[in-house]
Amino acid sequence: MPPKINNPVTWQQAELLMQPAFIRVLDNIRKLLDNSTWTGTYQDVLIWSADTTDETKAIVMRLLQELETATPEEQNKIRETLAKLPTPHPGYHLSLQRQEQQIKVDLWELCYQVCFLDYSPVNATVDVDTSLIDELGDVDWQKLDFKVKDLVGQVFENLPE
Repeated sequence: MPPKINNPVTWQQAELLMQPAFIRVLDNIRKLLDNSTWTGTYQDVLIWSADTTDETKAIVMRLLQELETATPEEQNKIRETLAKLPTPHPGYHLSLQRQEQQIKVDLWELCYQVCFLDYSPVNATVDVDTSLIDELGDVDWQKLDFKVKDLVGQVFENLPE
């Protein structure tokens, strides 16, 4: 789940870091895949809160599909109903495969680990890793590259033999 950020300064810092971190995560994965026996494919996924039932997920998905072809009046009713239901957020996974082995990596979670200190999916509060921001308030590209390379490297080091 995405971290909850209530502080506007933390929000601005996270916005500054997330896109460059994501791009560097993908680039480092590509480099490691080039020299690996694993193959990787990327998948868009929907992430639901843990307490969302399968029935609710099905209802939301059906309503989202109906929204695409509904009349303007029907769209308003569907949106009102959707506003009362849990909403998934988009996710992006890397599926690593080698022979019969398959590993899934949540790429947004990996980016959160880059951008936030001691990030954990169960920890609701986060602090931006301000060491990745230089004294002028810009991204410290060298530190960002180093942290991304280290975290992506750990993913590949921990793959089964």
